[in-house]
Amino acid sequence: MGLNKKSVDDINAKGKRVLVRCDFNVPLKNGEITDETRIVAALPTIKKLINDGGKVILCSHLGKVKEGPNEKESLAPVAKRLSEKLGKEVVFVADYNVTGEAATKAVEAMKEGDVVLLQNTRFRGAEETKNGEQFSKELADLADIYVCDAFGSSHRAHASVAGVTKFITEKGGENVVGYLMQKEIDFLGNAVENPVRPFVAILGGAKVADKLNVINNLLEKCDTLIIGGGMAYTFLKAQGYEIGKSLVDNEKIDYCKEMMAKAEKLGKKLLLPVDAVTIAEFPNPIDAPVDTVVVDSDKMPADREGCDIGPKSQALFAEAVANAKTVVWNGPMGVFENPTLAQGTLAVAKALAASSATTIIGGGDSAAAVNQMGLGDKMSHISTGGGASLEFLEGKELPGVVAADDK
Repeated sequence: MGLNKKSVDDINAKGKRVLVRCDFNVPLKNGEITDETRIVAALPTIKKLINDGGKVILCSHLGKVKEGPNEKESLAPVAKRLSEKLGKEVVFVADYNVTGEAATKAVEAMKEGDVVLLQNTRFRGAEETKNGEQFSKELADLADIYVCDAFGSSHRAHASVAGVTKFITEKGGENVVGYLMQKEIDFLGNAVENPVRPFVAILGGAKVADKLNVINNLLEKCDTLIIGGGMAYTFLKAQGYEIGKSLVDNEKIDYCKEMMAKAEKLGKKLLLPVDAVTIAEFPNPIDAPVDTVVVDSDKMPADREGCDIGPKSQALFAEAVANAKTVVWNGPMGVFENPTLAQGTLAVAKALAASSATTIIGGGDSAAAVNQMGLGDKMSHISTGGGASLEFLEGKELPGVVAADDK
C-alpha cells in the first residue's frame, strides 16, 4: 500500500491555481448544516494554501443526487459557512455544469489567497463513468496543482477524486494529499501495515458479509481480534450455540468456522462475547424503553434476541484493550441507538478512552457512537470515512491515495 505520498507541505502554491477535493458531504436540514465536522476538518489544508498565496479552488460532492441537480443538494450553504469560518468571502459558482463558463471566469478573476467553491460535482452526473473523462479534463483545466483531501471519497475512482490527476500530470502539475488525507494515511495505514504491538482490532456492526475481507486481513495483521455487534451471533452459531432470534447470516457460518480455525492456526486470539443482553421484542421506535435479560452466550433462550454484549464480555474486551499498544475499532457492539442497548458500545469506548494505546476509530457508526458519548477527544484518531476506512482495513488500495504523487 503506497503510504509515502507528497503532501501540501511539499509544494509551492504561491500564485498557482490549486484545486482541492474536499469532503463537504454534510447533513442538511431545511437548507441549514446540522453537523459541520467535515467543514472544520478541511480548514487546516485550505488555510495553509491561502497563507501560501495559492488561488484555492474547492470542489466536493454532496448527497446522492438521485433526482438530478437540485437546490436541496447545492453547496451554497457550505460556501456561506466556509466564508464565516475563514473570515473571508468564498466565491460560490452556482452553475450546475460545475466547470462551465461561470467557473472559468471566477477562476480567471482570482487573486492570491482567494477562495472559490464549485457546485456539487455529482451535478455533472456519471462522475465515475467514461463520461467522467471529459469532466476530469475540465477540472484539470482550471488548475495547476491538485490536492486530494477527501478521504471519505478516496475509495471511489471518480473524476474529482482520481480522474483529474492524469490531466494534471500531463500538463506538468503536481498531485498531492491534504493534511486530512495525510492523517488518515498515517494512522490507518500505519496501524495496519506497521502497528506497535500488541495490536488489537475490534469489529462490530450488524453483518458478517460487510466485513468478510476485513476479518480475513486483520487476522493476519493483529494479535487479538474482538468481534461484537450483530455479526458475533453468526460466529456463536458456528460454534454450535443456540442464538434465539438474534441476527444471523446462515450463508456465512462456514466462513466463520474458517476464520476461527485460521486464528487458531496463526496463534491469534479471537474473542467473542461470553454473554449477551437479550430482549423479547425489538423496540419501536428504536430508542423506546426496553426490558432486558442478561444470559451467558451458551444459554440463550430460543425466543429472545441478543442486542448487546453483557458485563462479562465488556470486562473481557476492556482487558484486551488495556494491554494493547494499538487499537482499531470499527462497528458498535449492539443497538447503540437505544440507550439501554448502548452499554456495551459505551464500555468499549470508555476502555479505549482510558487506554495509553494509539486508538483509531474507523469512521461510520463507531465514530458517531464515540462522539455521541463525548469521548471523541480521548481517541488518537477518528476516521472521516466509513467505507474508505473499511477498505483500508481490508488492505485494498484506495484510488484517491494511489493517484497522488509519490515522494
